[in-house]
Amino acid sequence: MTLPFADHKRYFIEKLGISERLMERCLGEALSAGGEYADLYFESVTSTSLAMDESLVKTASQGISVGCGIRVLSGERTGYAYTDDLSSERLMKAARTAALIASGPAKELMSGFRHTVDSPSLYPVAGAESDSEILAKLKLIERADKAARAYDPRITQVRAGINDELRRILVAASDGTFASDTQPLARLNVFVLAKDGANTSKGTSGGGGRVMLDFFEGEKSPEHFASEAARTAILQLDAVEAPAGEMEVVLGPGWPGVLLHEAVGHGLEADFNRKKTSAFAGLVGQQVASSKVTVVDNGTMANRRGSLNVDDEGTPTQETVLIENGILKGFLSDKLNSRLMGLPNTGSGRRESYHHIPMPRMTNTYMLNGEDMPEDIIKSVKRGLYAVNFGGGQVDITNGKFVFSASEAYLIEDGRVTRPVKGATLIGNGPEALKYVSMVGNDLALDEGIGTCGKAGQSVPVGVGMPTVKLDRMTVGGTGR
Repeated sequence: MTLPFADHKRYFIEKLGISERLMERCLGEALSAGGEYADLYFESVTSTSLAMDESLVKTASQGISVGCGIRVLSGERTGYAYTDDLSSERLMKAARTAALIASGPAKELMSGFRHTVDSPSLYPVAGAESDSEILAKLKLIERADKAARAYDPRITQVRAGINDELRRILVAASDGTFASDTQPLARLNVFVLAKDGANTSKGTSGGGGRVMLDFFEGEKSPEHFASEAARTAILQLDAVEAPAGEMEVVLGPGWPGVLLHEAVGHGLEADFNRKKTSAFAGLVGQQVASSKVTVVDNGTMANRRGSLNVDDEGTPTQETVLIENGILKGFLSDKLNSRLMGLPNTGSGRRESYHHIPMPRMTNTYMLNGEDMPEDIIKSVKRGLYAVNFGGGQVDITNGKFVFSASEAYLIEDGRVTRPVKGATLIGNGPEALKYVSMVGNDLALDEGIGTCGKAGQSVPVGVGMPTVKLDRMTVGGTGR
């Protein structure tokens, strides 16, 4: 089921008592000190979280959050105030506070809203509002716990959890923007420990998206994620220490796109480039990667974790080409940075909640398919590393340097995938690493729906992806030979 715009709006009018007249008054107050632009971001979130450890339900919680953030822009200055009390008095007080922070020359006030557009319906509307749904979620994590324990007797500990939310937003702005959306989000996670003698290892898996519970009854079942977590942990018990040094590296399809997200994607967000703190600043139109590399950010993919009908400024999302055949084409921008930099607004204004200001953020970021067969990519490597999955990582936006830990990786010897390795880290520089891409597979895959991106203290759900990719040179950290 999807909701038309009128139903999105009706929720805030009927349930929360927010009228168009009140919104117009708040925007007028926000601009009373001379700001150039103001917007209101109303948000209502209902959420559920269940977690099981040692076959017992350890935590179960439900929550409701309601509030409004009011922003005023004047040049590069931003005034922001928020309130969890949606009474007219508190909203007007927040508007006055934001106005004083970002005062400027007087501006003519707006005259009426316009409905932004009839946005697409990229996801169904799902909620966590009945006891029967709570029981259904409990059964899902019970199935995951059971399946992981049954995978191998060496699995000694299992933790499974499910988190979901239903977020309703309404954005009203002084430029006439008037948009709303209802956004579901669900994720199932499994973590296991395995032990064999003195050896211990861990494995994780999970997935979801902007989906309803029946998503987990199909191919991406609790049993699927449990088996993947257990398989990874058992595999690591017999893994050898990863070699160290510069070598050829093959990245597997799907989640390894997180390296692309961190090492390249953040550097292509407009605010970093406006402030010239990105390694990509000033390089639009120049070669920044191998000619085989094309990278896009796409917020319009149905049911994907990073997708949105409209961003958190009320702008419809879109598909944006960032790098095309190795040439830097542009950046991800929001209203503020598109105005200050003279760029198109790519619908990339995102925020964690009404407590936070929006900023340019990624949605689903991935590398497009190439023409190489994945098996030919492996065959081309004399000695190297095949990185299938990643854990944590760090990147310095100013210079593009990154360090990533591989949670599942193998040696490639004489064109064959051989022994699993542990303790492998990939070390490099994002813009430089992409120049060493020599082969790109035709097997593009997106992640399972687990990505969460952090920036300036805010976290938002995202997606990543890539096909199998060969880099001719990359530094691998490890303790083996």
